[in-house]
Amino acid sequence: MADQRMSYEQARDELTEVVKRLESGGLTLEESLALWERGEKLAAICEEWLEGARARLAAAMAQPDGGGEADPATPF
Repeated sequence: MADQRMSYEQARDELTEVVKRLESGGLTLEESLALWERGEKLAAICEEWLEGARARLAAAMAQPDGGGEADPATPF
């Protein structure tokens, strides 16, 4: 799966697994570094999703009518 198409939830879940593996220990230095780099990429994906959600919320709140009713088909 291409990272660009990864959902927030997928990135978050994989990041959780990366952290668990790093915390469990028993890895070589190379394995640890590779996992750390993957974790950094996953954290960046999560941050992009969260920044997008913040921007959408800010835009909705800035509307003259206070944002009105949200479209239930659109998350955030």
